[in-house]
Amino acid sequence: MKPSQHRPRELLSLLAVFACLLMTDKGVAQASSSTSSSRQEQAFRDGQHDFDFDLGTWKTHSSRLMRPLTGSTEWADMDGLTVVSKIWGGRANLAEYKADGPASHVELLSLRWYNPEAHQWNLDFATPGVGTLGIPGVGEFRKGRGDFYDQEEINGKYILVRFSIWRTSADTAQSEQAFSDDGGKTWEVNWINKYTRLSDQTGIDWNTPADPAVQPAQHDFDFNFGIWHTHIQRILDPFSPASASMEINGIVTVRKIWGGRAQLEEIEADGPKGHWEALTLFLYNPKSHQWSQSFINSSVGTLNQPGIGAFKGGRGELFSQDTFNNRSILVRGVWSDIKADSHSYEESYSDDGGKSWKPAFIAHLTREKNNVHDAANNPAR
Repeated sequence: MKPSQHRPRELLSLLAVFACLLMTDKGVAQASSSTSSSRQEQAFRDGQHDFDFDLGTWKTHSSRLMRPLTGSTEWADMDGLTVVSKIWGGRANLAEYKADGPASHVELLSLRWYNPEAHQWNLDFATPGVGTLGIPGVGEFRKGRGDFYDQEEINGKYILVRFSIWRTSADTAQSEQAFSDDGGKTWEVNWINKYTRLSDQTGIDWNTPADPAVQPAQHDFDFNFGIWHTHIQRILDPFSPASASMEINGIVTVRKIWGGRAQLEEIEADGPKGHWEALTLFLYNPKSHQWSQSFINSSVGTLNQPGIGAFKGGRGELFSQDTFNNRSILVRGVWSDIKADSHSYEESYSDDGGKSWKPAFIAHLTREKNNVHDAANNPAR
């Protein structure tokens, strides 16, 4: 699991292998055709089930190199659990990690999602004390090994970061993090995780309850836990007075992470354009006392700019910047009319700096169930 959280830019390293062959013109043509076909097959390989082996609960032994890129040979060991739950039938998953050692206690989560257009995976990491997701490492699996790359700032210097994961047997796996400060010529491994499967189940409740006396705002979204029916009105062009709208009905399942300091919201709905799936990850920042809301649609495979904000007087408002019809706009998400078994969510757009807001997405939710433990093992989500 990844300890580093600062991800200013993503960097994907593309590796190519060239072979020099001595053969006839016919042999060269055949080799060229074979190579082209192989590359095309690899470029369009469906990798949406590459992480299926990783689903379940794992006993985890971690070794962390202290002071990377300094010549240090001092390692610290930790033992804990990793729980990886399925989303969208395997096209996304959430990995939760907790471990303890003589020197530290570590909690991490990794939201991983598959981009169907790029045929690549995005791996995003967060810790409870940060409250926001970083820019993801991006990559793919080749011959059973997944390698994912990004660029980060360490000790004032930008370096390359590689996270790798692979299966070592039917019930064991390994992952590593490595840094490179020479453009990928050499890599120093600084974090090693060795996993042993304990169970295929992922619906365990291992969260430490949050203390409301210390951080009362981290319970602002507690009303949202559970399984809800949602009726959605989607305005296709909020800036057009005569814009058409569509009606969507679906189910929203929300489960808590980190004792309520985070939550994962999974949405499945049906409308005029067919079946629609999405998820939202909410993270609480204990330093700013604010929430971040990161949203992704299963058909697009890219994470949006997170909305950030807080609750006041029982009303939550989170803001972000986005584009609509190639124009920069502001986006406001509002939670209101919050009751034990119902609440409303409205997303509005502004193209005048927040002076006026145009509703774009209106959802009314009514509770179906309080229990969310089954959601983690629901293969449809």
